[in-house]
Amino acid sequence: MATNDTTKKPAAAAAEKSTAPTTETAPARSPRKPAAAPEAVVGPAVRAGVDPVRVTLVHHHTIDGTDYPPGAQLLVSPDYAHRLRGQGYATRV
Repeated sequence: MATNDTTKKPAAAAAEKSTAPTTETAPARSPRKPAAAPEAVVGPAVRAGVDPVRVTLVHHHTIDGTDYPPGAQLLVSPDYAHRLRGQGYATRV
């Protein structure tokens, strides 16, 4: 059986070290952009020779720092549309 050779510091000594108040501020949130034009493709790029797909969001979602409310219709790549539907962010057709 292993033993611990370190000794505990008395509570008074530990309290003396931590008497200075510490204040930490939360990191600043990145600014949000307004929603893109409805005809712009958002999210990952569409592969060559593939047409983008229109999806309707059912939940609030942020893509590339842009907020999209529920009901927003977006043009996205078919792969991204599949991921959004699988995660419950877009309606199933």
